[in-house]
Amino acid sequence: MTSGALEASGGATDVRVARLPYPQDYRCPFGVGGERGAELGARWTESLLDDTKSGVPLPAGMILEPVQGEGGVIPAPDTWTRRMREITAARSIPLIADEVQTGVGRTGAFWAVEHSGITPDVMVLSKAIGGSLPLAVVVYRDDLDVWEPGAHAGTFRGNQLAMAAGTATLAYVRENGLADRAATVGARMLAELRSLAAEFPILGDVRGRGLMLGLECVDPEAPPASAPDGPAPAAPELAAAVQRECLHRGLIVELGGRRSSVVRLLPPLTISDEQATAVLDRLADAVRAVAHGDRRPGRDGTRGADRPR
Repeated sequence: MTSGALEASGGATDVRVARLPYPQDYRCPFGVGGERGAELGARWTESLLDDTKSGVPLPAGMILEPVQGEGGVIPAPDTWTRRMREITAARSIPLIADEVQTGVGRTGAFWAVEHSGITPDVMVLSKAIGGSLPLAVVVYRDDLDVWEPGAHAGTFRGNQLAMAAGTATLAYVRENGLADRAATVGARMLAELRSLAAEFPILGDVRGRGLMLGLECVDPEAPPASAPDGPAPAAPELAAAVQRECLHRGLIVELGGRRSSVVRLLPPLTISDEQATAVLDRLADAVRAVAHGDRRPGRDGTRGADRPR
């Protein structure tokens, strides 16, 4: 509802938002990956905040995703998350954890920040917390509560049914150990997906945490876009073909990543072992069809490989 929120999502231009490199192994912005890449990202952040000539004034807050969702299912290294907590605390910058996609057991912990052991100043929550009803929650430290009475009022706020559903959802997830369940099933699915990637070069990387999984599709025959030994270029057309083949087999998957080249799996926390196996079988069959060029026609009657890019 504010230009600041819009700018944080890239939709406004009148509020200054600085975007920082997000650490990852597969396409590390510094070309090194691992703990070294995460530390370089932390140092970049410190330099940006402390250098009076960086053009970035002391920010009102720092927003981070413990696992990037729309960005392509990229789990943040726990060491980097802890460094962000140290950096913001030392400069009195509120740290805002975006747990909209990761919260309520999705990553194998009730809140994804628990993996790193940090306590953010603010958490923003939605999606699963409503138990299928529309609900969003902002949790923050007492000393940050400067709202005047009634300032939270709005036409679509205070939905009692959604609040009741959210309360029941939180209790159900805790009482039934669904976060632990997500960790167990997610680890199994991740291992099997990595075996699938070893068989099919069009899957350049498989990553995730708990039941938040992603497979990045690449063109293995194209030269790397950066260093000679770097990853193959992203292949959004292959990801779209895998998504389409999954749908033909009764499996709905999402796409993400900056070029929509990552096939995203977000199964329900209540998924059974049999259902998880069915998901993996159908996905493997879809990947196999795309890798072998045996794709079903799209809506325009052409096969994926024949579509203009």
